Amino acid sequence: MATERFDHEDVEILGEETHYDGFWRLKVIELRHRRFAGGWSEVLRREIHCRGEAVGVLLYDPELDAVGLVEQFRVGALGRTGSPWLFELVAGLVEAGETPEQVAVRETREEAGCELRALAPVAEYFSSPGGSDEYFHIFCGCAKLRDAEALHGVEGEHEDIRLHVIPWERALQRLGEGLFNNAHTLLAMQWLREHRDEVRRAWR
Repeated sequence: MATERFDHEDVEILGEETHYDGFWRLKVIELRHRRFAGGWSEVLRREIHCRGEAVGVLLYDPELDAVGLVEQFRVGALGRTGSPWLFELVAGLVEAGETPEQVAVRETREEAGCELRALAPVAEYFSSPGGSDEYFHIFCGCAKLRDAEALHGVEGEHEDIRLHVIPWERALQRLGEGLFNNAHTLLAMQWLREHRDEVRRAWR
């Protein structure tokens, strides 16, 4: 079996149009690409939801042995059974000139009212590359969560966010029950389940 990896030079962009440009952009691209069996594909028309880079932070307090998760309304969950208010990581989009680490600090202040004491990388991934360019940076962040439960959010951005501080064993139980049903929260919780002992040693 061939081991050669295709790259950007193996895609030919034939046309590109922006069909919507608001909080996010919708682009329509015409392209063709090389095929594994040889030669080129026919011309393909693809729609892409342009979101850019995003950051998520699972807050963890090693002294309390508890995680901090935010709860907020998500319009994308309206079509499913169950509540459209989801438990998620502190999260936000990377703005021009920012690093993912800087976004982690900013969003933790805005959505949880906390200061990060340390930050550990968890994963980087495309959230849904079949139709979106969104690229996620996931971290686990050390923060003091005692008495931190409160309402947060930037009023001008219509945010209505509630921070939950959940003891680790209860959070694991809720993970098993399927309460956490979005990719970034699942990834971060599973990472902490594997690395919790070393994180506690490093951060206490």
